[in-house]
Amino acid sequence: MKVTVVGAGSVGASCAEYIAIKDFASEVVLLDIKEGYAEGKAMDLMQTASLNGFDTKITGVTGDYSKTADTDVAVITSGIPRKPGMTREELIGINAGIVKDVSDNLIKHSPNVIIIVVSNPMDTMTYLVHKTTGLAKNKIIGMGGALDSARFKYRLAEALEAPISDVDGMVIGGHSDTGMIPLTRLATRNSLPVHKILSEERLTQVSEETKVGGATLTKLLGTSAWYAPGAAVSGLVQAIACDQKKMFPCSALLEGEYGMSDISIGVPVILGKNGIESIVEIELTEAEKAKMEESAAGVRKTNGLLEL
Repeated sequence: MKVTVVGAGSVGASCAEYIAIKDFASEVVLLDIKEGYAEGKAMDLMQTASLNGFDTKITGVTGDYSKTADTDVAVITSGIPRKPGMTREELIGINAGIVKDVSDNLIKHSPNVIIIVVSNPMDTMTYLVHKTTGLAKNKIIGMGGALDSARFKYRLAEALEAPISDVDGMVIGGHSDTGMIPLTRLATRNSLPVHKILSEERLTQVSEETKVGGATLTKLLGTSAWYAPGAAVSGLVQAIACDQKKMFPCSALLEGEYGMSDISIGVPVILGKNGIESIVEIELTEAEKAKMEESAAGVRKTNGLLEL
């Protein structure tokens, strides 16, 4: 299994590290446009191999996509990160051009590649890859929901004063501060619905803190987060590489599911060796459906800024 990570910044390097430590890939190629940067990150990571007990080979390259040939799964993290006060949508002008160029180069050398999009605005960048590459829809995946759900579970465990391993929950909808839909109704602690444990007020607080999870970290760090995004990506890559048939909320192209078409937005999917094996349709309440429609409207508005 060969994995390519495009963008050797904090998210890309974190992603490469987690994939290597899990030791399911034979090779990870880390590519960046900054001269020597990916090579340095790869060398640094390889020097942890004997300490962390992995045999995955990590190779760094500067702009040479020929070294990515025969990649099975590629991750696009490249683009400018958010700064404090910026929305994900404000990144579209620069990042759209970068993502299109990267995806074209990846497919040129690996026509059967499965692409995972991390670059923001993530749902719109995922839609862009669908519209410009010709790849089958099951081979293009947006990462956002996996990360948002991890942040939701963190906030739930905090509110419950419980270990995170006890908690399960999912976020669907757009990967934006206003588009996320934490499904508090379906969240559980060891199968017990959390709405039977926490007050409605506390659950609302959990939901709102989840939605601004990225912005909260950007304000604290001065840039986008990287540990949790990298871990989220590594989970998706492992599910594909090991054909795990695991369910994750991801940005997928809808063709009638949830009553929507021609949009990439966060919904639960089953991930396996073919990428998105299926889209899972959860029965939503009328209120949740209304939120989903509102979220989709926001994504479509951002998609309208693309020059396709």
